[in-house]
Amino acid sequence: MVGLVIVSHSWKIAEGVCDLANEMAGGNPGIIAAGGLEDGSIGTDAQRIADAIRTANQGDGVAILADIGSAIMSAETAIELLEDEGEEIRAEIADAPLIEGAVCAAVEAAGGGTLDSVLTSAEEARNASKL
Repeated sequence: MVGLVIVSHSWKIAEGVCDLANEMAGGNPGIIAAGGLEDGSIGTDAQRIADAIRTANQGDGVAILADIGSAIMSAETAIELLEDEGEEIRAEIADAPLIEGAVCAAVEAAGGGTLDSVLTSAEEARNASKL
């Protein structure tokens, strides 16, 4: 199953998005939060994200969804850290809204989707109308 890593500057947001995605998708042990800094303050940490990618990896790749700006840079750095350490985990960042994208990605992953289809599902969420 494709794993998901939810990256937010806030650990509360990352945990909440994981809870919602898990609820909507029927549970996926590979949905991991990587929010905030170790002391609970606001920020992102590439090493925490790399660790989350390792934990989320179930062998079929990992989709990363992030909130804003530097969360993307930290996720890119995390992927580079894993590559530098010789990890062979396919991890890619979705260009998607965090909440809607995470829910769509989780449902697609739960249905047996590939990493590419999970990323596509997350990215298509940006076009969904709420009304």
